[in-house]
Amino acid sequence: MAMWKGFANAFKIPDLRKKILITLGLVAVCRLISQVPTPGVDWQTLQRTIEDIRTTSGAGGGIMDWLEVFTGGALGQCAIGFLSIWPYISAQIVIQLLSSVIPSLEKLKKEGETGRQQLAQITRYLTIVLCVVQSFSIATALMNPAMLGLGDVQLVANPGFGFKLMTVIGMTSASLFVMWLADQITTFGIGNGASLIIMINITSRLPQAIFSAWERYFGMNGIQATRSPVELVLLLLFGFAVVMGTVMLTQGVRRVPIISTRRSMGGGATYGMQQTYMPLRVNYTGVMPIIFAQPVLQIPGFLARYIPSDAAGFMGWLRGFLTQLADMASPTHLVVYAAFIMFFAFFWVATQFNAVDISENLKKDGSYIPGIRPGRATAEYLDALMTRITLIGGTGLLVVALLPQVLNGAMDVPWAISSFFGGTSLLIIVGVALDTLRIMESHLLVRKYDGFLAHGTLRGRHG
Repeated sequence: MAMWKGFANAFKIPDLRKKILITLGLVAVCRLISQVPTPGVDWQTLQRTIEDIRTTSGAGGGIMDWLEVFTGGALGQCAIGFLSIWPYISAQIVIQLLSSVIPSLEKLKKEGETGRQQLAQITRYLTIVLCVVQSFSIATALMNPAMLGLGDVQLVANPGFGFKLMTVIGMTSASLFVMWLADQITTFGIGNGASLIIMINITSRLPQAIFSAWERYFGMNGIQATRSPVELVLLLLFGFAVVMGTVMLTQGVRRVPIISTRRSMGGGATYGMQQTYMPLRVNYTGVMPIIFAQPVLQIPGFLARYIPSDAAGFMGWLRGFLTQLADMASPTHLVVYAAFIMFFAFFWVATQFNAVDISENLKKDGSYIPGIRPGRATAEYLDALMTRITLIGGTGLLVVALLPQVLNGAMDVPWAISSFFGGTSLLIIVGVALDTLRIMESHLLVRKYDGFLAHGTLRGRHG
C-alpha cells in the first residue's frame, strides 16, 4: 500500500512530476527509434529466417535471442536503432578499464569534475568509432547472411558500397542520438539515462513473454496448451523467490567499521573519535562478468561453421566441442560459462578496487580500521576481505546467471519467458528499478512525504 501511495505522492510534487514526464517522453523516443527498419533491408524475410532457425534447431537463448532481448526487438526489425546505447556502454567500460592501467587516464580520473568531463569526451569519441565499426560489420553481414548462419537468403535489395555507407550513417546517427537522449534523461529526468534505456529495452519484451506463457499453459488462437497451469504457478512462485534473492544480492553490503580520530577544526575547535562504516557491496561487479562472458562464449559457434560437418578425426571432435560450447543448454557450456563468470568477477574487482588507494586515503584522513595497522596492513586486510566478498557475490551472480539457461534446457521453457527469471535481464531490471525508486524517494522525503516503504528507506546499488 505504501508503494502505491508513494507513486501517487510523486505526481503531487511539480518538479518531480516534470522529471518523470520528461523521462517517459525521452524513453518513448528511444523505443520509436528501435522500431524504424533500416532502409534497403527486407526485415520481414530476416524475421521469418530467424524464426525458422529457432523452430528447426530448437535452440533458445542463443546470440540472436540475447540480442533480441537487449535491443528491445530491434534485431527482428533490423532497425536503425539496433546498436541502441550499447556502443556508449562499451566505450564507458573500455575507458573504465584503461583508466586503471594507463597513467594519463588515471590522472584524469582523479582530477575531479574537469577530469571527468575530459574522460566523458574521450568516451564519446570512442563511441563514434565503435558505432562505425559495428554498423559496418552489420551491413557486411546483412549482405552475406551465411556469416550469421541465416543460410542462402537475400536480405538486401541493392547490396554494395552505397548500402554499407547508408547503414553506417543511419545506425551511427541513431546510436549517437540515443546517447544524447540518455544524457538528457540523466540531466533533466530521473535516474541514469543509459541504464533506464537498457531496462526499458529489456522490459519491452515482457508482453511477448506473457503471450508465450498464455499460449504454453492455456492455449490461444487454436493452439492447444502444452503444459499444465500448475507449472505456471510453480514458476511464478519460483520467480518471486529469485527476484527477492536478486534484490538481496544487489543491496547486500559488508560494513567495515572505520574509526576517525580527534582532529582540529577552524577556530581551535576539535571533535572526538567517531565510528562510521565503509560499505563494500557483495555484488561489487554488477552485471559486468555476465556481459563479458556471454559474447565470448558465442564465438565458438561462429568458428564451428567454418569446419565441414563431415570432418573426421581431431577437426570433427573440435567442431562438436565448439558446437557444444555455443549451445546454451549443454552441460559443457554451463560449466565453462560458470568458470568465465567467476573469472571476470575477480578480474573486475582486481582492476577497479584499489585497496592501496583506499588505505592511503584513510591514513590521510586520520582514520583506521579497528585492530588493523594503517597503511600496508590495512590494504592487505581490505584486499583479503574483498576477495572473500567477491567469492560470495560471484557465486550468487553465478546462480542468477545460470537460472534462465537451466529453465530453458531442463524444462523447455521458451527463452522469451526464462530470460526474465535471472541472468543479465533480471539483474539490470532490479538494479535500475531500485536506483530510480531511491532517487524518487529522496525527493519525497525532502518534501515531507512518505517514501515507498512503510518502514525504512530504499537503498539502490550505490546507496
